Amino acid sequence: MTKKILSGDREIAVETTLANGARAATGLEELGLGPGDAIAMFLRNDFPNFEVGIAAGLLGLYAVPINWHYGAEEAGYVLEDSGAKALVVHADMLPGIQSGIPGGVHVFVVETPEEIARAYGLTPSQTQVPEGATLWNDWTGRFDLYEPKDVPAPGAMIYTSGTTGRPKGVRRKPTRPEEMDELFRVINIAFGLRPGARTIIPAPMYHSAPNSYSGLSIRQELDEIVLMPRFDPEELLRLIEKHKITHLQTVPTMFVRLLKLDPEIRAKYDVSSLEHVVHAAAPCAPEVKEGMIEWWGPIINEYYGSTETGSVVFCTSEDWLGHRGTVGKPMPGVELRILDDDGNDQPVNVPGDVYVRITDGPDFTYNNDDAKRKKAERHGLIAPGDIGYVDEDGFLYLCDRRNDMVISGGVNIYPAEIEGCLINHPEIADCAVFGIPDDEFGESLAAYIQLRDGAGIGDDDVRAHVRQHLAAYKVPKVVELVDDLPREDSGKIFKRKLREPYWEGRDNRI
Repeated sequence: MTKKILSGDREIAVETTLANGARAATGLEELGLGPGDAIAMFLRNDFPNFEVGIAAGLLGLYAVPINWHYGAEEAGYVLEDSGAKALVVHADMLPGIQSGIPGGVHVFVVETPEEIARAYGLTPSQTQVPEGATLWNDWTGRFDLYEPKDVPAPGAMIYTSGTTGRPKGVRRKPTRPEEMDELFRVINIAFGLRPGARTIIPAPMYHSAPNSYSGLSIRQELDEIVLMPRFDPEELLRLIEKHKITHLQTVPTMFVRLLKLDPEIRAKYDVSSLEHVVHAAAPCAPEVKEGMIEWWGPIINEYYGSTETGSVVFCTSEDWLGHRGTVGKPMPGVELRILDDDGNDQPVNVPGDVYVRITDGPDFTYNNDDAKRKKAERHGLIAPGDIGYVDEDGFLYLCDRRNDMVISGGVNIYPAEIEGCLINHPEIADCAVFGIPDDEFGESLAAYIQLRDGAGIGDDDVRAHVRQHLAAYKVPKVVELVDDLPREDSGKIFKRKLREPYWEGRDNRI
């Protein structure tokens, strides 16, 4: 069977994709890109994601996927910070970030396919290729296949935010092949991919998990990889039935939307081909997980990890049903410890900071911020930033997060970035942004705003200000205008007092 990647009515053989990536490597090397350099992608789910990744691997480059919800300021920061020498971008999204692209970056434009234009309601004028643009497909076609050299392939450099509000690139250090093999081995325990499997990638490939999943799908020689331009619950069911999908990687928000479908719609589609479904990136409500296990069977698996650590903890349906609420046990080759503030191991069932590491996997640093990397480590292990405990059977449970990070629909959002944006508004004196429960997305954003004396703005003005400077998903759902914000003796805003009422009656705070 010819191994292929599909998107809408288009398909491409994996062999052709590999060749396209090899031609791109030749061209990029001629432009002066070499080991340790970066090439960025501002792409929706499309074939060039694979081609850029393949080219980067051959040359020892860092592939830098950028969240395509970003505006020019946000995208420009990632391009600048990563030192990207080239950028591959869909035609419809180029105008929105053009002003943020640093000088000297080679820009390659990908024509926006019909299925993507249709999924996002784009008009022909919006998808028009700018005059004089270098088309990615035309450009790569000019070159011969790259002659592989013995260079380490560092993988993608995913930008994940920090409490300072500025994203940081997780930069894998040059690794031995056996270290990268160990990383993939552990990750694939969670993904469960095997030669001959068929999968769908329903989540944006700029995220860490779908990015890893797509790369492993090529590496594991799957028969079919189906790309969804945009997640739609009924369309996912249709594709599962049509392509007899065996494997799927999801986030809990997708489960929520699937379960909200009318029972008659759910019953229309045959999903019996599914063998292994795995979810991660955000907490999954117990009733949601139970609903999916009841519907799809005991094939719902879960893993826990971070961009920095990779997937490190895993549980099957059977594990979870026997230990309701767990995220699983450490996978073979992973060390997990729960530490108190002094770095001592916590007893069973006593919460503390979660520290983990793939023992023989590759190390990393934060691009241009080694100090932040050192701060995340203790006893040679890395802190993803969560508070949790381990039970008598060795299963990990998560209780809270050490910092203010909000996970909405599997997307990491850092309130400090939004607070920094809000405080620049001339009529806002101070503010506090935090996560509140959301039945569909797990969490959404609330912003409490203290206005300057005489200010005349409303909540819609607050949202418009954020939308002007940041991606739409960072716009607070709830905006409260208050006379004063609660403060600690030090003067710091007592954010917990604002947050707690929203979480009353819930076991966890995430």
